[in-house]
Amino acid sequence: MRRFFMRIVDLLLVSAFSATSAGATDNCADDAMIVFDGSGSMAEMGFNDINEPRIFEARRAISETVPEIAKNRRLGLVVYGPKGVDKCSGLDLRFPPMANAARPVIDAVNTLEPGGSTPLTDAVKLAADALDYQNRPAAIVLVTDGKETCGGQPCMLATDLANEGVDTTVHVIGFKVRGTFFSWDRETDNDYNVSESVARCLADRTGGTYTSAETLDQLITALRDTLGCQLLF
Repeated sequence: MRRFFMRIVDLLLVSAFSATSAGATDNCADDAMIVFDGSGSMAEMGFNDINEPRIFEARRAISETVPEIAKNRRLGLVVYGPKGVDKCSGLDLRFPPMANAARPVIDAVNTLEPGGSTPLTDAVKLAADALDYQNRPAAIVLVTDGKETCGGQPCMLATDLANEGVDTTVHVIGFKVRGTFFSWDRETDNDYNVSESVARCLADRTGGTYTSAETLDQLITALRDTLGCQLLF
């Protein structure tokens, strides 16, 4: 009897693992949008304990990961920050999901000149619209170094995406996020060097993941985990 019971348990575990693996493989082939932070803070360095501008490592991470991912997944790109008529109007849908997007993504990031503020809420909504999120599954990966600074409400957007989307998932990668350096109330603020982006709620409310990345290797891993098929790496 005990042997029979253990056999049933084994079969259930195998079935659960197979279903999870199949689901992960299927989902990783859906169209995806990268929302990339091109705000002025991506060029910062110095007092914030960063040895070189964030954009340098971000470029290397994109060049390292996207070529392999783009072989198996259609990718699109939204950049926010630079080239707006004011600090908060720099929203740019570079292109919707397309096959073999590695070179366009890499070229766009490599030639990006950071500037402007952080309208990340509008940028994520722009990416969701490009994916036709109300009619099709939508996967969005937001790479950001901080918080919304243009009056958007990321948590409200997260609720709307979860309620109105067919199957909308937002993954957030907080890259070298810093807290408020000059704060009178440090007890209620995240530690300066281990802060989280307030955009985390975009992931929490849509079933996505939030990942803090402090190093190039961590950023590479986060991009692969959120955009790629795990069987490939």
